[in-house]
Amino acid sequence: MKGKATSFDIAHYAGVSQSTVSRALRNSPLVNEETRRRVHEIAKKLNYKVDKNASNLRTQQSSTLALLLFEDPTEDESQINPFFLSMLGSITRACAKEGYDLLVSFQSTSSDWHADYEDSHRADGLILLGYGDYIDYQSKLQTLLDNHTKFVCWGATVDNRPDLTVSCDNYGGGVLAAKHLIDMVRTDCAFIGDASDHSPEFFARFKGFRDTLKAKGIEVSDRKMANAISTEDSGYHATRSLIANNVKFNALFAASDLIAIGAIKALQEAGVRVPHDVHVVGFDNIAAAGYVSPSLTTVQQNTTLAGQMLVDNLLTLIRGEAVTSTLLPPKLIVRQSSR
Repeated sequence: MKGKATSFDIAHYAGVSQSTVSRALRNSPLVNEETRRRVHEIAKKLNYKVDKNASNLRTQQSSTLALLLFEDPTEDESQINPFFLSMLGSITRACAKEGYDLLVSFQSTSSDWHADYEDSHRADGLILLGYGDYIDYQSKLQTLLDNHTKFVCWGATVDNRPDLTVSCDNYGGGVLAAKHLIDMVRTDCAFIGDASDHSPEFFARFKGFRDTLKAKGIEVSDRKMANAISTEDSGYHATRSLIANNVKFNALFAASDLIAIGAIKALQEAGVRVPHDVHVVGFDNIAAAGYVSPSLTTVQQNTTLAGQMLVDNLLTLIRGEAVTSTLLPPKLIVRQSSR
């Protein structure tokens, strides 16, 4: 043969029509197994590659998913939350397994997500990932719904559409953290994170933590709460503000591991020993949690399963099938910071 092999060449050698070859290469059930096997063997011998561009033009699909990443603003924009890197890795692998490419884009609330991606056929559907300010981008989510955009979210539930969300049981994770500190007899607790509707994931973690302590007759005082976004620096300064205001506590629950790592540094600089004086618990189980000193007790989110479920659910929506919300169970990982 001269030049690149085509589906017509495969059809000639297989003794079938070109349309049968196309179906066989897509593993269509309309083609019997013996013919599918023969077509695949001939395609391999001829080093045939599917022309994705031509295929996409026929199907009006891009075979690409877009991952829109939202992060809290930081001074160093080169840094990415390690939790999101873990999610990105699992989502990328899940896409590859399904034969899809992944387009990754950092987003601002000013972007027209629908027009930028699905309308322009750059992507067949969107995955939204990030902590961001939920209040700021709520109207954007409604625009996606109004335009019948195929999308799924990690974390915060989209109003009236829980089927569009894959999430860790954040409330349950807060319960696990509180029960652990109760077992350790450390119930004079501080909380660092955003306990408001602006950050529904952090808020759910706080509510699970607060309600579990309250059931034991223990209140989390407003004075022992400090607001923080998910960075080490924010956790560090929030903890320093508690110390500067002479707030006493023997346990600290941070809404993320990055916050907890910053908190531990602030406590140690102030001469407060972790865990001897203060037990510290984080949330996420990023890789660094096991290597800081002391190693960090945390609530683990299953990022491998989360990435797979986000891709699976989005492809189900693209096929026009119904999906249900997915709530993944958290797991407590106990390390030195609370022993």
